[in-house]
Amino acid sequence: MSSRAAPAGPVSRTVAYLLDTLVVSALFTGGAAVAAMITSVVGVRLHGMVLAVASACLIVLPAMLATYSALFWFLAGRTPGMAVLGLRVVPTHSRRLSLVAALLRALVLAYFPIGALWALVDGRCQGVHDKVARTSVVRVPPAPGVSRPAGNAARSRSAIRSRSAGAPRRRRPRRRRGSPSTSGRSPGYAG
Repeated sequence: MSSRAAPAGPVSRTVAYLLDTLVVSALFTGGAAVAAMITSVVGVRLHGMVLAVASACLIVLPAMLATYSALFWFLAGRTPGMAVLGLRVVPTHSRRLSLVAALLRALVLAYFPIGALWALVDGRCQGVHDKVARTSVVRVPPAPGVSRPAGNAARSRSAIRSRSAGAPRRRRPRRRRGSPSTSGRSPGYAG
């Protein structure tokens, strides 16, 4: 793990996992719906199909989640859900995550998700799947050129100035204490 990168917390890791699970479940449900439409056109009885899909869901859905996660971790170091939250999987022993480590991590997480709770008590915020694959999940800063939305209170003066860098700045005249106001009235005027 890089000394500059902070470990990701359990909430952001859980939200990223749920986003990825939602994507995989939607793909699986869409595939099951297409298969159901095809079987209804062909004339196969749906009762047997429903039982097969329900039992396959326990095996196929985690396998799809493991494949999805392993490919994204190996190719990009993060899944789309992790990218949304600014997280990345990094190996603890080398520079690049290997396919074997990504697949091992994904299989343990998909078929033993309760092991992720170990991150709550571990000093390095690693779950069982991280320990087995020798990985860690860290927060990464946004890439150069990518800005995060900020509210009005978070804007700095330099950010506001940079927008109007081409235009000349207008300066307001300074008023000194005790000097007469610009209206021409004397300071003791009470009218």
